[in-house]
Amino acid sequence: MNIAKKDLNLLLVFHVLYQERNASLAAERMALSQPALSHKLNKLRHQFGDPLFVRAPRGLTPTPRAHELAPQVQRLVGELEGFYERCDGQDFLGRVERLHLYSTDYIEQTLLPRLLPILRQQAPNLVLVTHNTRGQLPRDELEKGTCDLAIAGFYKDLPGTFHQQRLLSEDFVVLAAHDNPRLARGLDLQSFVACEHLITTLTGDLEGLVDRALQQLGLQRRIAAGLSSFVAPPRLLRGSDLLLTCLRSLAQEAVARDPELRMHPLPLELPRVEVMQIWHERTHADPLRSWFRRQVQAVAQAAD
Repeated sequence: MNIAKKDLNLLLVFHVLYQERNASLAAERMALSQPALSHKLNKLRHQFGDPLFVRAPRGLTPTPRAHELAPQVQRLVGELEGFYERCDGQDFLGRVERLHLYSTDYIEQTLLPRLLPILRQQAPNLVLVTHNTRGQLPRDELEKGTCDLAIAGFYKDLPGTFHQQRLLSEDFVVLAAHDNPRLARGLDLQSFVACEHLITTLTGDLEGLVDRALQQLGLQRRIAAGLSSFVAPPRLLRGSDLLLTCLRSLAQEAVARDPELRMHPLPLELPRVEVMQIWHERTHADPLRSWFRRQVQAVAQAAD
């Protein structure tokens, strides 16, 4: 195959079409007219011997061949963009951009106090926008480019085009009011089950790791409330007999803020939570986003 006979600009057309899944949006993004984009798409189809993108009610749908090509094309385009930025001497930390981070309020509380000053000092034109991950991997957002990085401890079954890196490892503890009447003699499994509990649920599901571990012991706890926040529940414990099972760093933060709270060992064996940062192959080679991930990792290691 002679590369001199190939139009490498068509790789960028493929890259943008695969991201946008919409011909009008792709044409606007590349500053092309609709006829010009159609002409390039026809050349793409001829070059690869496949329709690649077919019309659908909401835009364009990639064919299986397009899905097969996408990871390689996205990697090549990213490497070429990085190559030309380095050749041009462009300072990527001076770029005017928004980075979208999908996470939880726990992650924001843990990382942002250290991370944001670094961003403001070293990349002053960068704006960080956070979104609630709502208990699920933002797969579509990562693939489309509306999410640059996702951080949580509950992402599973990642597609092959996704990268991941461990940031934090935490164990669980129990948080309670210092005058909880049910804990006068300390917290054991019996008193743990006797109390009512607050839980954090991002999906509305009231059964989690604790409940499954109790079920294996033939036990069950009573849930008083399921809340959509990791940070808010500790504020509801003061003066009550409620318990909250949470990550150690959250409990430490709550106890430091409120002397009326106490932290207890969890009377159950639970696996540690491994907090991971996830990104798509499409942003893997981008120098600004690569730098951002390195800062996140450094801050996380300092917080771990």
